[in-house]
Amino acid sequence: MKIIEAGGARIPAIGFGTFTLEGQTCVDMVAKAIDAGYRHIDTARMYGNEKEVGAGIAASGIARDELFVTTKIWWTDLSEDKLMASTRAAVEAIGQGPVDLLLIHWPNADVPLEETIDALNATIGENLTRHIGVANFTSAMVDEAAAMSSAPLVCNQVEYHPYLSQENVLAACRRHDMAMIAYSPIGKGGEMLADPVIREAAERHGKSPAQIVLRWEIEQDIVGAIPRTKTPERLQENLDVFDFELTETERAAITELSLRRQRLIDPSFAPTWDRA
Repeated sequence: MKIIEAGGARIPAIGFGTFTLEGQTCVDMVAKAIDAGYRHIDTARMYGNEKEVGAGIAASGIARDELFVTTKIWWTDLSEDKLMASTRAAVEAIGQGPVDLLLIHWPNADVPLEETIDALNATIGENLTRHIGVANFTSAMVDEAAAMSSAPLVCNQVEYHPYLSQENVLAACRRHDMAMIAYSPIGKGGEMLADPVIREAAERHGKSPAQIVLRWEIEQDIVGAIPRTKTPERLQENLDVFDFELTETERAAITELSLRRQRLIDPSFAPTWDRA
C-alpha cells in the first residue's frame, strides 16, 4: 500500500469511502474492507453512519493503531462552539478514541474562516483528533487556511477523477505539504469507465476500468482516493492497483480527458471553483 506522508500524517493512498452506507450493511462492509486490506476508513457527520463505521471497525478485530480513520464536520457547524460539539459527537459515535483526521467538510462563507480554523486546531488539544484538514477548498482557500493554522493542514479532500482536472488545487496542496484525497474517484453512472481511453488501457493491462482510473490517481504525487462500494466483490478490485504501472502515453491520454471539467458534485453552498 502506498502511504502519503503529509504534515506529519501517514495516509494510506487507497481508502474505503462509506457515503450512503447504512445500518448493518455499513457495519459489514467496513469489517469486510478491513479484512480485504483497507487501512484508511472515511466517514462524515453528514453520512449519519459514524456509529456503524465504528461498529465495523470493532467487528474486524483490528488493532486501532493499524487504521487511519477520517471524519468530517458539516458546513453548518463551523462556528467555534458548534464545531467542537460536533467533533465530540463524532468521536463518541465512532467509539474508537480520537480520529486520525478531522476535516471541514465544506467551507461556509457565513462563518469567518479564521474562527473555523482556530476551532479545528483546538480539537487536537482536546485529544479528539491527531490531524486536521479541509475538504472542498479551492486553491485560494487552501492558501488562506494554511496561513491561519498553527497545526499543519494535512489534506484537502476534493472531487477528482479523469473527467475533472484539479491542477490548481493540487499545486496548492503541494505548496503546503498536504495530501489531495479524491472522492468520487471513479465517477458515477459508468460513463467515465466506458470511455475508450480508459477501456483500452484496461484491456492492455488486464485490469478493470476502475483499476485504471484509481491507478492514474495514485501515481500522481500526494494524491490518494477513497472509492466506495456496496458490493463486497469490488472491495478487493479497488485495492488491487499496486501491481502495475500506466505508461506515459496512457497517463497523458487520461489526463487530457480531465480538461473537460465535468463536475459531479456541485451543491448550492459550494465555493466558486478553480477554473483549472
